[in-house]
Amino acid sequence: MEDTRNLVDEYKGMPNEQVFAALDKKRIPLEVAIENVEHDFNIGTIVRSANSFNVSKVHIIGKKKYNRRGAMCTDKYLEIIHHPTIEDFLKTQKGRELVAMENNTPRAVPLHDKKFIQNTTLIFGSENNGITPELLEKAHDVRYIESFGSTRSVNVGVAAGIAMYEYTRQLVF
Repeated sequence: MEDTRNLVDEYKGMPNEQVFAALDKKRIPLEVAIENVEHDFNIGTIVRSANSFNVSKVHIIGKKKYNRRGAMCTDKYLEIIHHPTIEDFLKTQKGRELVAMENNTPRAVPLHDKKFIQNTTLIFGSENNGITPELLEKAHDVRYIESFGSTRSVNVGVAAGIAMYEYTRQLVF
């Protein structure tokens, strides 16, 4: 029977648990955190991108439920941890640089100038309200993605993919 899952050939025909274990052996140290993103499909998109870059963990802070359809079943192949509160999330982040991706604060500077370190966690917030002030205050660095058209920002799912790519470009390639 043909394996119709959206997997690279190396993992075709393997049970989900075996795919997870194989990926676990070569995960990158990057983690991703998503705080109260309102549009469930965006969380799924971020999870799918996190799988594509083989990040270590995805943290969902606040609301737990999301539209797994956007993840295209990639949530089966990486560790997703739910944190009901910011404090709960922060307890897991000792020794990590927290980089908030937020364009609506004077602290934000362009992503293209960022020099990433291995133990980084990228933080993304909601489309409408961004990252909460409480979590933004805890971030070590705040970055934004430059926009060259009429809109001041890209969709949060797109922003996550761009930021994960930049980390990977600098530290993995």
